[in-house]
Amino acid sequence: MAKVAKILTKKILAEEIAAKQGLTKKAAAEAVNYVFDEAAKTLKKGGVVDINGFGKFSIRKRAARTGINPQTKETIKIKATKVPAFKASKTLKDLVK
Repeated sequence: MAKVAKILTKKILAEEIAAKQGLTKKAAAEAVNYVFDEAAKTLKKGGVVDINGFGKFSIRKRAARTGINPQTKETIKIKATKVPAFKASKTLKDLVK
């Protein structure tokens, strides 16, 4: 039988923090939301979010390119864009192995 992987959501993370730290669920949820909001703001400004032992979030530029519309087979131009990227730390990679 296949092992079911646990899914960690912001809500579950907040509940676990509340239980372990003796906080209310509301206070823990606010703390979790604050961390993710600050990370998103930093990335939006072009910064890097580096979490020691976990990994590094950054923004990468994706160059403009030519694509094909699958319905019409017409060639289209796709604009250059920025995308979020994640690079796992060596600690996290070793833990997952």
